[in-house]
Amino acid sequence: QPWEPKRRRGEEAMGREHEVRVNRTTVADEASLTGAVKDLEAGESWPSRGGPDAAPVNRLSSREKDSLAAVCDAFLPSIHVPHAPHQSLRTYYANSASMIGTPEVVGGYLSERLQHPRLWQLRLALWLLSTWFGTFILCGTNSLSCRFPFFRSFPEVEAARREKIIRSWSMSCIFLLRVLYKGFKALVVLFYFTQLNEKNENPAWEAIGYVGPDPKRAIKSSSEEEEEGARYGPLYKALVHMAGPMDVLCTSLSRAGLSLVTSQSQPDGLKSKPLPTIYCDAVVVGSGSGGGVVAGVLAKAGFKVVVLEKGGYHARTNLTLLERHTLDHMYEGCGVLTTEDLGVFVLSGSTVGGGSAVNWSASIRTPDHVISEWRHEHGLELFDSDVYAEALDAVSGRMGVQCEVRHESLANAVLRRGCAELGYPVQTVGQNAPPDHDCGWCCFGCRDGSKKGTSETWLVDMAESGNGVIIPGSRALRVLHADAGRNKNVAAGVVFEFRDGWRGKKERCIIRSKVTVVACGALNTPVLLKKSGLRNANIGRHLHLHPVVMSWGYFPESDSRWQPSKKNQEKITSYEGAILTTMSTVVSNFATSGYGAVIQTPALHPGLFSVATPWLSGADYKDRMARFSRTTHIFALARDRGSGTVDASGCIRYRLGAADEKNLQRGLEKILRIMAAAGAEEIGTQHCHGDRLNVRSASSHQFERFVKATSGKDLMDLSTPVYSAHQMGSCRMGIHPRTSAVNSRGETWEVEGLFVADASVLPTALGVNPMVTVQAIAYCTAHSVLEELRRTKRENNHKN
Repeated sequence: QPWEPKRRRGEEAMGREHEVRVNRTTVADEASLTGAVKDLEAGESWPSRGGPDAAPVNRLSSREKDSLAAVCDAFLPSIHVPHAPHQSLRTYYANSASMIGTPEVVGGYLSERLQHPRLWQLRLALWLLSTWFGTFILCGTNSLSCRFPFFRSFPEVEAARREKIIRSWSMSCIFLLRVLYKGFKALVVLFYFTQLNEKNENPAWEAIGYVGPDPKRAIKSSSEEEEEGARYGPLYKALVHMAGPMDVLCTSLSRAGLSLVTSQSQPDGLKSKPLPTIYCDAVVVGSGSGGGVVAGVLAKAGFKVVVLEKGGYHARTNLTLLERHTLDHMYEGCGVLTTEDLGVFVLSGSTVGGGSAVNWSASIRTPDHVISEWRHEHGLELFDSDVYAEALDAVSGRMGVQCEVRHESLANAVLRRGCAELGYPVQTVGQNAPPDHDCGWCCFGCRDGSKKGTSETWLVDMAESGNGVIIPGSRALRVLHADAGRNKNVAAGVVFEFRDGWRGKKERCIIRSKVTVVACGALNTPVLLKKSGLRNANIGRHLHLHPVVMSWGYFPESDSRWQPSKKNQEKITSYEGAILTTMSTVVSNFATSGYGAVIQTPALHPGLFSVATPWLSGADYKDRMARFSRTTHIFALARDRGSGTVDASGCIRYRLGAADEKNLQRGLEKILRIMAAAGAEEIGTQHCHGDRLNVRSASSHQFERFVKATSGKDLMDLSTPVYSAHQMGSCRMGIHPRTSAVNSRGETWEVEGLFVADASVLPTALGVNPMVTVQAIAYCTAHSVLEELRRTKRENNHKN
């Protein structure tokens, strides 16, 4: 994590402050100030990791570059297909990865942008592959030549043999070789299908049937008379850019009733220039489903709030709806975050609005069996109370949750039809969007604002109240707390870091607050708490990922059953239409243990689709990708009993439990049957063997044998991609510090006035999409914070 400083002694000591009030008499007039704020807001945001908005530079050595080019071309070689029906297909097959510059792009991310504990192994492998002895170690006899000197480097090996070597890695009994295969394959294909030319186009898109950004929501030229909120989004008046001019900064803060001072001593005792300090009632770290709710509730109650968000703010008109750009700027780890062993691909939002800005609109209330478990097995009376029921109603109402869907995606229609044919239970999933919201690009942000994430609801409440600000591009370094006696510490604020303009220089700032709310997600909240000196053993443990595995079905366009008509309004491509509107609970075990798997549909654009698609050879892989627009995916999501950890460096360790694996295998079996019942011509899984079956030519015996054999394969050996879009439980709520990190009010056991309000407080895995549950818990926590602030205010008034 490039912005995280080394720990220093005495990091909790604040020292005595000498306050110097900032001169605000030089502030520009209102018109010029508003223009400056708009210019800052409308500009490109900083990536969550790295410097300005520029492609990373390939800083690999020449040896590594040669090896990487050979690896990329092994996965995606040039193939001569003279009789392809369209020029775009001929070009698609003829282009190798190196011909369109993929090795240069991958090299840039490997050397500058990506952060992972196994990154050094990929770099070392590239160097070894540039040598004859390293190639022999990693590739074995397949790398040998029949001519002297027999031993060769990987770039010198024939293309056909390189493919054979790569294929052998995927099934190797040596774990490190499987890691190399999985790491290189994911990076190469992801960047191949998402990299852009100067026209923001990809040379493969036309051939695979992808149109790029949603043509119905193309950026329109704005007029001066157009409403400011429509042009810049509803939050621009609440945005504060620390890297902007001082007069703009001061006025933005003063509008919300906040003061800025300069401290003569640093909290860590270092001798350097004074740090600016912002004073407020509450600082909220994170702006997603937890932090956004807390900020909105506190600000509407009249308290002064500062929201820190390490991601950028992307106004509606700045949403490109381009996969690569969005993964870079709105997701953790540039969209290629994984567990330590590469066993699980993790998708997590990192932008103003957090995951609610890029999720799939699914809005499901906390299931009754989960509420019962949390109440009776974990002793949390909150969840069986009227307070929590009212919180569920409040957040659902604020998001406008409703269940009417007018235009389903192809995958949802397949799931609904297949379940109906087989008699499986199926239900419509609530949406925090209106019935006519059929955007398949909402995983890249909602350009018309109709999806009601926190950046369109709770944070808007804060902005309209005039009592709070949002500071995007700011990374919280640690929570400040002071000894209050009685073996208790009291939260005093946050130290955060930001980049100073286009120079990329890192600067620090202090926020002094009466209460501190940490809501930066289940992956980042434990890191911040650990770096802040909290020692509760449950911080960073009990991490649940809702592991997901997928199966696919191919529905050719020639099949008239899947063409749009007046009666059948399903979209005709795999990536169009409302993303997640249908769910089956056929293997959910809701009526018994509550631990099973639900069956739902994903959003897969070319990049993530390519990562999921099995690779057997370059030709086979390109054939599979050429059917992208008519290949649907359905997934099984497990409510996992197994758990993982997040350490102080942010490294995620997770291993799928045996019971969870069995539930996912049952889910895969049902999905394959659903695909076939819905009329798929061909079905398959994402196992590295590339299992597939032509349903229409297979006998019933062949079908049953395929389904049972394919769905029963192991999921824990890196042979099948496992994904996670929901992370929770890493600072779980409970009734005792031995078993939990926070109490039922959301307050940490170790530090008074320090609250946690995000998915990390969930006592167990939830089993369904967590947005509504996280917001409801945060709503309750916000009212606990309100009680604390009002108590402090009464005490101060009494003293005065």
